[in-house]
Amino acid sequence: MPAIHFRNLSFQYSTALPVVGGASLSLGSGWTGVVGANGAGKTTVLRLIDATLEPSSGSVDLDPADGLVVRCPQTADDIDGNIRLLADAWDGAAHALLGRLQLVRSDLDRWPTLSPGERKRWQVAGALYQQPDVLLLDEPTNHLDAVARDLLISALLRFRGAGVVVSHDRSVLNRLCVRILRIDQARLELWNGNYDTAHLAWEAEESALLDGYQRVSSERKKVERRLADKRRAAATKEARHKRQLRTAGVKDKDARSMEKKGRFAGGQKQGSHEISLLRDEADRLRSAAAAYDVTRKLGGELFFDYEPARRSRLLAYRGSLTAGGEVLVPDLDVSVDRADRILLAGPNGAGKSTLLQALLDHSTLDAERVLHLPQELTVADTRALVRSVSALDSATKGRILGIVGVLGSDPKRLLATDLPSPGEARKLLIATGLGRGAWVLLLDEPTNHLDLPSIERLEHALEEYPGAMVIVTHDEQFGRGTTDSIWTLASGRLEIV
Repeated sequence: MPAIHFRNLSFQYSTALPVVGGASLSLGSGWTGVVGANGAGKTTVLRLIDATLEPSSGSVDLDPADGLVVRCPQTADDIDGNIRLLADAWDGAAHALLGRLQLVRSDLDRWPTLSPGERKRWQVAGALYQQPDVLLLDEPTNHLDAVARDLLISALLRFRGAGVVVSHDRSVLNRLCVRILRIDQARLELWNGNYDTAHLAWEAEESALLDGYQRVSSERKKVERRLADKRRAAATKEARHKRQLRTAGVKDKDARSMEKKGRFAGGQKQGSHEISLLRDEADRLRSAAAAYDVTRKLGGELFFDYEPARRSRLLAYRGSLTAGGEVLVPDLDVSVDRADRILLAGPNGAGKSTLLQALLDHSTLDAERVLHLPQELTVADTRALVRSVSALDSATKGRILGIVGVLGSDPKRLLATDLPSPGEARKLLIATGLGRGAWVLLLDEPTNHLDLPSIERLEHALEEYPGAMVIVTHDEQFGRGTTDSIWTLASGRLEIV
């Protein structure tokens, strides 16, 4: 059966901190889910497996050595060679895949108008048609609705090679994966079971670690207090002895007697011995505490210094909704008021992203009062975003980077590169809107590329956000937690609940 072997694998970009440090483990057949904080190196691990990156040291070995590796990146902008081969094939395997994922060959004729979710299904289907030994998927369900996600998971469960999937989607990680590879502080840790099982296991381990650290830290503080008390007592005794010597009369034989000096010297020696023992114990406990390697967690509470909108109606759109010359909804008349928190739902291709763009295009608000987060940020957009934030005045930049920290990323690390990871870039754009006091948020799949702790932090932040929102998301729990009304686009109609 196919397998992937990491042998003392290490990798780092130039002189930056290591992304992977000395990992030795094996990934066998079945699906391995890769999880970790944004920027931890999940996509880097996939690129090390498919040899588009060379390890700094160690190796990635495949079994069989000449096994076919296919990687599906996060985006599916173009029709790749695998998709062409599948669309041109008429054998039983091709028919089965197209049927299983509900794909139609003529879709390729209108590729630019396909939703990202539809393109993603084609991308994965093309990869599966190659029957690889190793299949690597990077966030395969970012743009899929519930029905499409079920279709994809069912197809992937039939794969018999070694599959590795980077995902923040708990449904995928629980239904598909038999093991979880967690990346934490350049360490690669392998846990058996699906995400929920693995998560419980490492939470229990971390809880026990924290308990041990707190016990050692508490004992260290007690010893340090005793040490400080002993040192103060010794200093006081020595000062008193010196005063007695200075004030004693010349004929005061008792004060200057050898016996008294001996008693003081003996007491001083005993005190020094006790201080030395306590100092050694404090050093031992400090080393023991450091060995626990309990790292600081990013995050925290988010508070808005927010100026409410001065008008009740913020956005509106009236007319037909079209994409690529095709009419998706013939007659729309919608508006967004300052207290609206709207979940925009519907199947892939119904026009959700198109409606968000239409609302943005017809906005009469100042640009800083509207935050539009697209499904994907281009490389050029990301670099421009980092440059614009870096050039801000210190107060505004500090406010934005503070929100980045609340959302779970290290602000210093984020601005240390001109091209953050897709998840970090999304946090930075969201933080930019919140930090500038946007009146309305148009968020298209805001949880795309975010790790699970970051999703929970973002959900909490948006629950507290006092402005208007229109959110498109495939994460049902996230959508329910952040909105209070639903617009459903389906079959050329918009239903408002």
